[in-house]
Amino acid sequence: MQAQIQALLAQAGGTGGERGTTGSNMGSHMEVAKPAIFNGEAGRVGGFITACRLYIKMKLRGNTVEEQVQWVLTYVQGGSADVWKENIMEELESGEVEYELVEEFLTCLKKEFGGGEEELVKAAELRKLEQGGKTMEEFVQEFKRAARGSGYEGRPLVEEFKRGMNGGIRRKLMEVENPPASIEQWYRRATALDRNWRESRRKEERLRKKEGGGVQKQEQRTSLP
Repeated sequence: MQAQIQALLAQAGGTGGERGTTGSNMGSHMEVAKPAIFNGEAGRVGGFITACRLYIKMKLRGNTVEEQVQWVLTYVQGGSADVWKENIMEELESGEVEYELVEEFLTCLKKEFGGGEEELVKAAELRKLEQGGKTMEEFVQEFKRAARGSGYEGRPLVEEFKRGMNGGIRRKLMEVENPPASIEQWYRRATALDRNWRESRRKEERLRKKEGGGVQKQEQRTSLP
């Protein structure tokens, strides 16, 4: 099986994308990022699985489930992941386990390395997030990523988002007649408010520069002999 995995890895970097476009040639013309090596770290299992799903969907759709599973295993290396990978490969070779869909394999991987620990890691990451100098669009995307699998939802999720955003935006949204209620409303209205504020700042800066340039030219004219 090791030889099969190496062959599949080479194929994924070359002609594998062509096989993955049955019924469509879209995937063969798109660059899709391959997953980073996964070493069994609980906090990274969610991102690893997401990257694998996307690549398989875009590039390996036409491959067999066995080939898709083998491809994922090529990126499982190091740490506690090595022992698990070895066991899985032995079970596949002996026919002890068989997956009808690659999603079944990815679910097993998440259960093995995620479990309750991943939720704790995600929750801790969520509680540390702050907008700071980031745009609201950037902060919302970071927040959504940390919120997935954190166990936070509903009002507690909204409260964490409010805590992390910059105070000025939070106060403005809480003081309006109809403040946002759901997390999606907070995302949307906070993003719009932040975007408008930044656009106003840019306009003010351009105006100051324009006015400053006019004053400087006037001073130069009056100082000429």
